[in-house]
Amino acid sequence: MTRQDAIATLENARWYDLTQPLSIFTPPVPGEMPLQVHFFKRLTGAFGGGQGANGQLIEWSNNSGTHLVGPRAFHSGARAIADIPLEDLCGEGVVADVSDAVSDYGFYTPEMIEARVAVKEGDILIVHTGYHRYAWDQGDVANPEAQGGVENKEFGYYVRHPGPSPDFFAWALEKKLRVVGVDCGSAEHPMNTHVRRLHPPEFAKAEAKALEETGKSWDKLFPVADYYGLTHRTIPKSGLLLVEALGGEIKELLNRRAWFFVPPLPFMEVESAWSRVAALGPAEGGDEAAFLEALAEIEMLDMTLPFSVQTPQWANYEPLSIKYTKRVGGQDLGLGRNNAHCRASFHLATHMDGEKHFWAAGRTIGEVPLDHWHGPGVIVDISEDVSDSSVYTPPMIEDKVDLQDGDILLIKTGWNRFGWNSPDSDEFRYMIQHPGPSPEFADWCVERKIKWLGIDCVAMEHPMNTIQRIFHPGQFAVANAKLKEQYGGDWDEVYPQDKYYQDMHLNLFPKGIVHAENLGGAIADAESGRYYIAAFIQRGMELASCWGRFVAFRER
Repeated sequence: MTRQDAIATLENARWYDLTQPLSIFTPPVPGEMPLQVHFFKRLTGAFGGGQGANGQLIEWSNNSGTHLVGPRAFHSGARAIADIPLEDLCGEGVVADVSDAVSDYGFYTPEMIEARVAVKEGDILIVHTGYHRYAWDQGDVANPEAQGGVENKEFGYYVRHPGPSPDFFAWALEKKLRVVGVDCGSAEHPMNTHVRRLHPPEFAKAEAKALEETGKSWDKLFPVADYYGLTHRTIPKSGLLLVEALGGEIKELLNRRAWFFVPPLPFMEVESAWSRVAALGPAEGGDEAAFLEALAEIEMLDMTLPFSVQTPQWANYEPLSIKYTKRVGGQDLGLGRNNAHCRASFHLATHMDGEKHFWAAGRTIGEVPLDHWHGPGVIVDISEDVSDSSVYTPPMIEDKVDLQDGDILLIKTGWNRFGWNSPDSDEFRYMIQHPGPSPEFADWCVERKIKWLGIDCVAMEHPMNTIQRIFHPGQFAVANAKLKEQYGGDWDEVYPQDKYYQDMHLNLFPKGIVHAENLGGAIADAESGRYYIAAFIQRGMELASCWGRFVAFRER
């Protein structure tokens, strides 16, 4: 396979977004924190201080919206999310539609799965229970017997949904499945979680159904000590991962094989993380087997920095903080787990600046379709052409790569080596002395119809076209002297502030050209050239910007 073959395979594929929209209206797992969004600054200023951008501070539980449940959720000594390589989370798999065979409090079984699809060893298995119909973004489910004539959707989604039968996880381990995903609130039966204690009347209904159908009580079906050993020790150590709250276009893949991507935020300290889940299938009329074989020959370059409380935030933004609200040892045997609530502003770690960050009429991150976040593009290495506070230009890009109109453009300045997790870390140099684009760069991006941009330093702007100029007058004098050598004029002559302040934001976002910042990881070793590029960004409906997983694809 050639590079162009790899790009063409991904460009011609049908991409399916299996992610539920995330919103302040998304109900959390019972007892957890729902998403909280606070604007701590606006373009003209806001309560909390600051102006010049729409800046958001959010609080959240990692179990809201579509998310990956990592092994550390149940086993404190297991891998953190950031320790799981992408290869463990992406690959061939199948969606099994059991919606016709399950009902409230019921079970799906290995036999149900295998009667509908062929499950291969090492697959990613998505179980479609049909309970996605109770998700917050779906229409009402009519029930004339219910209060108001409609179902209580949160109960359907989190409390009444079916779960795996007593032998399901043993079967999944025997099959060496890598990921099991579900279209409802939990990959476990809700009555094997703390929901059993929160809703005793619902447990009584589940118990009655179990007795009627199996002749056994709940604790006979799921002996507590055995179930604890399976879910809190065996499964976390095995590498089997769980993804919950799937939605989106899942109905288009029922009982079909596909290539799945389950790339979570690479969180270092937590047990679970948001994930933008996608699936790829061949174009209409394409050969499925040949398509899946081709994808197996494509390499992924993960260009995402680890997400951590140690990650430095941009100036006057709030860093990440994490508070564990419960632990595996803190509840009844078999029902405890690790869970954290988090608080952060977006401009730290690898993230996408969305249109609404600087353009009040723009789309939120969640309003941008998945198709916009992937496509052909280039990585261009200009690290030998730039230095502290210097300026890079369009010719530096075009001299090194075959840039095509409409491409995604990722710029490698070499500043990734100064990032917080590097042996050569230099936070001041990374934040304040990185190079930035020349005055004509934004207009050139429009002319070349760039889809979106990315950079391996803290900002797409030159730092002296941001508030850093005010915060660091000494560094501004250094940058101004260097600019005089390159352009023959003072900063305010070359970059008049009424035109170039936050140039790459204010001049490009209204045209739909946004950018990713703080790229790292595998970009350090990526050579200049053409790639297929994708940003798996959480689908936040009220969010101006958001974190994601950033990947470049090439032939193996």
